[in-house]
Amino acid sequence: MAAHHCQFRIYYEDTDAGGIVYHARYLGFAERARAEALRSLGLGVGEMAEEDGIGFVVRQLSIRYHAPLRLDELMDVETVLLQKGGARLKLRQVITNLSRGGQKSVVIEVELACLKLASMAPLRLPVAYQEKLAGLEVSGGDSA
Repeated sequence: MAAHHCQFRIYYEDTDAGGIVYHARYLGFAERARAEALRSLGLGVGEMAEEDGIGFVVRQLSIRYHAPLRLDELMDVETVLLQKGGARLKLRQVITNLSRGGQKSVVIEVELACLKLASMAPLRLPVAYQEKLAGLEVSGGDSA
């Protein structure tokens, strides 16, 4: 698989007074795309919490804005796994504007920590999770 793609359209609620996507909305798009990427691997966030008592929380995040998205434009969020180890994952999410020929809009790198939800203590990634997450690993080139 190597990369997961998720598409969203920009609605009024996503924009600011200037008619462009409000800067914080990109984090919401990225969160939804991460959840869909995990679901595509058989790691639905609700099921992980309910069945295994496991969740992921954002530990660190960086975001770089390249070009704004506007009302009614269609975007793609590509999610890839850069690193996994211990209780952490590092993902890159590149948001491109499909309405403008795939123009790069935003690049987000996010580090997630795996937690046992009952205690909120860090938890090493279970082997079964590690195996499934391999479906998002970058193979060779750099997508940013």
